[in-house]
Amino acid sequence: MLVNGTWTADWHPVQASDAKGGFVRQISGFRNWVTPDGSPGVTGDGGFQAEADRYHLYVAFICPWASRTLMARKLKGLESVISVSIVEPRLLDQGWHFGDYPGANRDELNGTEWLHQLYTMADPHYTGRATVPVLWDKKRKTIVSNESADIVRMLNSGFGALASSDIDLYPAALSAEIDQLNDDIYPKLNNGVYRAGFATTQVSYEEAYHDVFSMLQTLETRLSDGRQFLFGSQFTETDIRLFVTLIRFDAAYHGVFKCNFRQLREYPHLNSYVKRILDMPGIRSTVNIDHIKQGYYSIKALNPNGIVPVGPDMSDYGF
Repeated sequence: MLVNGTWTADWHPVQASDAKGGFVRQISGFRNWVTPDGSPGVTGDGGFQAEADRYHLYVAFICPWASRTLMARKLKGLESVISVSIVEPRLLDQGWHFGDYPGANRDELNGTEWLHQLYTMADPHYTGRATVPVLWDKKRKTIVSNESADIVRMLNSGFGALASSDIDLYPAALSAEIDQLNDDIYPKLNNGVYRAGFATTQVSYEEAYHDVFSMLQTLETRLSDGRQFLFGSQFTETDIRLFVTLIRFDAAYHGVFKCNFRQLREYPHLNSYVKRILDMPGIRSTVNIDHIKQGYYSIKALNPNGIVPVGPDMSDYGF
């Protein structure tokens, strides 16, 4: 946690709790947008014009929110436009760390050791948590955004001709339906697993637990009509949002977050859906099951001895 630009306490997963002991997620602190002409986006300031090799993503393979941006970058063909750094998977006392763990790398761009140092580079008086993803502007040496939902949308439409037009993750004809389904999935499932895992009372845990499995059953039923993706044949940002939670479910949420009513493989339609998305070009490279397990099971508040389970068997998914 940074307070007025100074790291003040060991990293802890619970950011805040509500009156019932439920997990409350921090609001993102940087909400600017990259746009084709540099004009302001729906939030924040202007001046962030789309340019090749101007922007850099800082991500963690463990984090579903960060993995959303990796998927969007891949699907929109922006790998040569936006560079990437990946932090180590284990959450240490100062949070995310750059280093030599297999699949991670050092911060060759800014030379920082800890992710939180990027936040104080952008704002020397920053107060809050240092989270991933971070979209960094190399030219202005500052954070454009640390809100994954915004970053996915700017990768979809903010880079203009630099991005592929083969896929539209937020088509206008579906925008209202996408927003509605996002609003249903986020609290009950995407954040629901965190609400279960980081609950500090039995009642808040059980509420989250039931939300998670109610939403999984709703989505299983939705896919039972044979549709390819959530909105039929059109792959959208909502599929990204759902996939990043589902691919972590058996490896992490079922165990360390105590979401153990069923495993994902017990939902045949959701299970097939995950496999279809993994088979999309480039998507498998955005998933690292070792990082996911190492990361979630490194959370001392939930797993104080740091023992990482050998299972589950993920060979059905090609891991």
